[in-house]
Amino acid sequence: MAEIKPKFIEAASGAELVILTRAEFDDIMSRLTEAEEDADDIAVYDACKAEMARNANASLPAEVSAMILKGDRLLRALRKWRGMTQNALASKTGIGQGYLSDLESGRRIGSTELHARLAAALEIDQQWLARLEGDKRPQ
Repeated sequence: MAEIKPKFIEAASGAELVILTRAEFDDIMSRLTEAEEDADDIAVYDACKAEMARNANASLPAEVSAMILKGDRLLRALRKWRGMTQNALASKTGIGQGYLSDLESGRRIGSTELHARLAAALEIDQQWLARLEGDKRPQ
């Protein structure tokens, strides 16, 4: 990032003009482009998040889908996506870590009420967890 040292002059019309070196101008334009790209990324993220909030059946996040494709079960993938340990999620939902392990492995399914607590703890729509009942494939 170059230090910008503008020079100001007064034009014949009385308007104040700014003089920059080419390097200073290029630096400013680069910063503007990066800021616009960041704003575009934020707008896309916000739109996707709003769509997910409107549509409970929205697709799972790509990271979660990728983990499932690599062999993780849904609940484990969601927990890892949220950066939580089994102990942390179990604590937030009022169940034991062993029971959560059984849920993640598919040995147990859990009740609708438990799915609601898991969804709240994971900050996801509960309908995503409706897929747990179909997640009985062997590991």
